[in-house]
Amino acid sequence: FLQRTFTSLVHAHAGRTQGVALGLDTVVAVFAKRKSSKKSTNLLAGERGVSSITGVKCMNRNLIMFGTAIIFLSGCSSSYKHDEFQSPEVKLDQSMGVLISTPENGWYDQTEYRNSGRMTANAVRSAFSKNTSKVAITTDCKGKDCLKSIDADTYGYFVEPIILHWEDRATEWSGKSDKVEIQIITYDSKTKKEIGNTTYTGKSKWLTFGGDHPQDLLEEPTHKYVESLYK
Repeated sequence: FLQRTFTSLVHAHAGRTQGVALGLDTVVAVFAKRKSSKKSTNLLAGERGVSSITGVKCMNRNLIMFGTAIIFLSGCSSSYKHDEFQSPEVKLDQSMGVLISTPENGWYDQTEYRNSGRMTANAVRSAFSKNTSKVAITTDCKGKDCLKSIDADTYGYFVEPIILHWEDRATEWSGKSDKVEIQIITYDSKTKKEIGNTTYTGKSKWLTFGGDHPQDLLEEPTHKYVESLYK
């Protein structure tokens, strides 16, 4: 009887011990699964954070590159400003000739720029030649004095260019732009009255490898203005 009782107790104890062991195994498995799930979540969040930081860095880099490109392009082009004090009430007649006076040379500080007056007159003549067939430059008179001797039947208009500013810089190493300021006054040769008056300024690009000069700034604004007188 005692032996059977002892055997039953041993079997019961063993059953309880096995149950406890199974319970512990279950708890450990659940805990391990949760820990693994949490670790995976943290890794995913970390990957998302790295991706977000990388995206911000790429965006900032693109913005910097875009800004640099804008600055670079702005340095590759010349700029102009146009102020028109008086415009003709009617467009100029293309059948009427134009006489152009040669302005005095331009100055900057104590420097006189030789031939700048002739180059300015040539730029004005080139612009008018695109709109009328008879255009000439005179060196026999200066400014408004030309109105006293002009042949109004041959030249219906007299044009007086004036150099207000002429600055030639070594832009390629100094970074300082070339600058010009030109005034163009147009007169009716018969009435001797002023019918057009404009001033424009030009500033060269600062990104250059040499070879640019103030006279290179004359063509574009001069042609645009003269074209507006006829069209």
